[in-house]
Amino acid sequence: MRAATTIEASGGEHWSRQADFVVEAEKLGLDVCWVAEAWGSDAPSALGYYAALTDRMLLGSGVLQLGTRTPTAVAQTAVTLSNLSGGRFLLGLGASGPQVIEGLHGVPFARPLRRMRETVEIVRRVLDGGRLAYSGTEFSVPLPGGEAVPMRLSMRAEHEIPVYLAALSPAMLRLTGEVADGWLGTSFVPEGAGDAYFAHLDEGLARSGRTRADLDVCQGAEVAFAPDEEALGAMVAGRKKELAFSLGGMGSAATNFYNNAYSRQGWAEVAAEVRERWQGGDRDGAAALVTDEMVLATTLIGTEAMVRERLAVWRDAGVDTVRLYPAGATVEDRLTTLGRAIELVHGTDAGGRGATQVP
Repeated sequence: MRAATTIEASGGEHWSRQADFVVEAEKLGLDVCWVAEAWGSDAPSALGYYAALTDRMLLGSGVLQLGTRTPTAVAQTAVTLSNLSGGRFLLGLGASGPQVIEGLHGVPFARPLRRMRETVEIVRRVLDGGRLAYSGTEFSVPLPGGEAVPMRLSMRAEHEIPVYLAALSPAMLRLTGEVADGWLGTSFVPEGAGDAYFAHLDEGLARSGRTRADLDVCQGAEVAFAPDEEALGAMVAGRKKELAFSLGGMGSAATNFYNNAYSRQGWAEVAAEVRERWQGGDRDGAAALVTDEMVLATTLIGTEAMVRERLAVWRDAGVDTVRLYPAGATVEDRLTTLGRAIELVHGTDAGGRGATQVP
């Protein structure tokens, strides 16, 4: 398996410290560094900077949000970053949610599935290098009724640019299997992943005549090492409010893809109650409903032996790339955790189905 992480450029103590983290992570053997946007710093600016600071590891947008750029602007960004980095760029796209897309950017969130499909189609046409003429239900290029004629970019993509989709809902998972090179997932419970995730991915793969070997399954989770059971208990307790926020505070009052994902994996009643309490202002009460099992099932928290065993379960479930969120109070602490985790990921027996070879 490959080892990855996700950062937000503005998420560290200082901008320069986050850059230091990226450089040192590459030295530790990290294979892929994804850069998020959320509602903080934009990803492409940071990716261009990190490309200049690194030499080997892949760099990905994790993720560019639909609605914040036109599909052609997404393609321009992808070509620029790929060429600048010598072919080390991975294009990660995500629909985000109505709170960010409508509340922050002021553009409609409606029909994200259709917009994602058409965005990927347009991006790939631009990357092919020809003149762009596209007529869809969400996008038409050139704009009809005007004087414009189809154009092509004045630059060409010098390398292949794999496209990854962030997906949690069954429909978006099917689209991912159908059109993407990789899947960026979260809220992952390997024991329930067959019905919750892989059945939908496989349906999409079958539509395009592909198999799981054609898709890089990239799953993420926090990683933290506990010296003993007592310390582990404290770690788990400390994560419950964070999970309660994901279940109750992410998205809008009507749309929470994280809550839906946990519900499909066996925690529907708890997830609904957590959401109700969180939205009612009872944050502590919401956190108290989160069980130890919910935290441990969706993270890589435990003793080193526990984390090693859990990674083997992830591998056997079909994960190719593990996206690690290392715990730690400082950059140095997070790097120490990340280094230990990278060694475990790389040391996990590659038995079962082999890792997908995505450039």
